[in-house]
Amino acid sequence: MGGFDLWEWLNLAIRWLHLTAGIAWIGASFHFIGLDLRLKKPRKGDASGEDWAVHGGGFYHSQKYMVAPAEMPETLHWSKWEAYWTWISGFSLLVLVYYVGAKSFLIDPEKVALSPAAGIAIGLASLASGWVIYDLLCRSSLRSSNLVLGICWFLCLLFAAYALNSVFTARGAYLHVGAIIGTVMVGNVFFVIIPNQKKVVADLVAGRTPDPALGAAAKQRSLHNNYMTLPVLFIMISHHYPMTYGAERPWLVLALLGLTGVAVRHVFNLRHRAQSTTHAIAVAALMALVSVTYVSMEKGGGVAAQAVPFAEVQPLIARHCAGCHSAKPTHPGFPVAPLGLKLDSYAQAKAAAPRIKAMAVDSEIMPLGNDTAMTKEERAKLGAWIASGTPQ
Repeated sequence: MGGFDLWEWLNLAIRWLHLTAGIAWIGASFHFIGLDLRLKKPRKGDASGEDWAVHGGGFYHSQKYMVAPAEMPETLHWSKWEAYWTWISGFSLLVLVYYVGAKSFLIDPEKVALSPAAGIAIGLASLASGWVIYDLLCRSSLRSSNLVLGICWFLCLLFAAYALNSVFTARGAYLHVGAIIGTVMVGNVFFVIIPNQKKVVADLVAGRTPDPALGAAAKQRSLHNNYMTLPVLFIMISHHYPMTYGAERPWLVLALLGLTGVAVRHVFNLRHRAQSTTHAIAVAALMALVSVTYVSMEKGGGVAAQAVPFAEVQPLIARHCAGCHSAKPTHPGFPVAPLGLKLDSYAQAKAAAPRIKAMAVDSEIMPLGNDTAMTKEERAKLGAWIASGTPQ
């Protein structure tokens, strides 16, 4: 049992559940939004719209009723648990990685000297306040315009990204913005969409005419979830790409790529409506180009590096990296080298130079929590060795 790592297996199990539940939720959301946008006026019957589709060797005929059908079916499928389990597993990962490991992954002492408890409190408060602010916006007069409401909500998220980045690690700030959006999305399902649908069903069973406003509110929240999905998916994978959260202004990169995701989602929604996508594709392509250009220009602003021999950086690697990345790690949190990356020799360091540059020079997220107090001068020397071709 000496090789059994409960923490790693728990992390894997929850992450797998999060991915599986997320696929189910997003798939259902995209399916129903696409279906709703494709609806045509039915040739007969009292449905408000219908859609014919072919899949898996058969034909499907879907009908929608703006309020409800005249008679309730015996079996009614509810789409909710996919959303709930996505949030439960995602929040569990947030706790497991960023709260239990607050000193390593959440707190940046160079920004603010927070205790783990204070950092966790700020993180939880950001999730709760994000939902409250969004819900108030949706209940205000702004709800009459999805565009205006969306702009206001984007500005709120931009402020949250900037504020969280000022107190957390950039990576921790990114994940909390994603958690805010995810909390809002599941809040829409739990507090608005499902309750409103239950009220409609109850009215039908009781012989009352349901309030059309209930369905309209649920549809609006569902549409918001649809546009927030791609930004959340980007944040989920962003920790693999330190050139994003390792930028000088990571909150701006997050905003640009988030808007790119919204623009791409709009292209698909227009296609479902059978409307022209020319302008939408141009906007999405422009947003992607601006995002890549900004990050590239920011990283390309340095001067030519002078040659630095390995003898000058080897002590830095030994002091700041090899505690974890070694055949025999000395860090108590890592019995084996993370991701199998070892830096015990020149050959290993040379092969890993691009990863070292991304994680320790450009993004400054390694060492974790900077627990070895690596200075900017040391990072610059390491970067100069890499830029000069990793001479031995």
